[in-house]
Amino acid sequence: MIDTVKSTFNPEPDANADSDARQQRGIQSLDSTGDLLAALVAAGRPLNLRDLAAAAGMPSAKAFAHLVSLQKIGLLARDAAGCYEAGPLALSLGLIGLQRLSPTREAEPEIVELAATTAMSVALAVLGPLGPTVVRLEESARPTHVSLRVGTVMSMVNTAIGRVFAATVAHEVRDGLLADDALRLAGAQSPEIFVAPPSGAAPAGALLPRYAQRLDAVRARGIDTALSKPIPGIDTLAAPVFDHTGNVCLVVALMGPAGSFDSALNGDPATTLTAATQRLSRRFGWMGATPAPRGQPEI
Repeated sequence: MIDTVKSTFNPEPDANADSDARQQRGIQSLDSTGDLLAALVAAGRPLNLRDLAAAAGMPSAKAFAHLVSLQKIGLLARDAAGCYEAGPLALSLGLIGLQRLSPTREAEPEIVELAATTAMSVALAVLGPLGPTVVRLEESARPTHVSLRVGTVMSMVNTAIGRVFAATVAHEVRDGLLADDALRLAGAQSPEIFVAPPSGAAPAGALLPRYAQRLDAVRARGIDTALSKPIPGIDTLAAPVFDHTGNVCLVVALMGPAGSFDSALNGDPATTLTAATQRLSRRFGWMGATPAPRGQPEI
């Protein structure tokens, strides 16, 4: 994790750059400063001097000198317990970076890589005004007949993509969208999902236990699957991407012919998918952890 974070501070030289650029050397003391910042980011929480120095692999006395300078310029601050955390300058830089991020654009390399690595089709969906909407579709090297196109709006009950959104958006948003689920792909045959209200009363928004339990399982595992549903012969795995506020901003799905890949939630494709969505979530500023896939849900 630290090595991943450090690469953002010390990017590899461009292979196409001229020889003079490749031979340029940085300031060694700043490299050490970068190690401390990378260690703090990797920890995801304030650290005291001893723990931060140990995480960066340097003596406490050496780390302290760097930390004093980082505090002076505002990149770091100390909390009431004396632990080091992001300072006002770091927060300002982070906000600038977040404002420039476009989730769909930033996800593009991951989508292409997923399709190449898994030899499966990959769909990218956002929550649009009509519901979960596919905005990017990367076909696999082996063409798969999937009745899915950019612009397709997915059922929040009968598709893995839709259920992941239903499990992760605010309840009031979810319930409003569920009311129109029959209009979406695979939604025409949606079963009743709300507890029937008393005669003459408006729906109270309580979900039937079976559907509510499925959404709980999706939240716990951080992934969902649809086996030959709603498209016969096509299996799907779907996982969420979160932004810096903890809100779901994208759902990424792997799709392939049933039986052609391991569709278990602890299989290699699921692990590859969740690793990609977790990288994107970190890229968008989400510091929370997504649970590792466990077992196989039933519906």
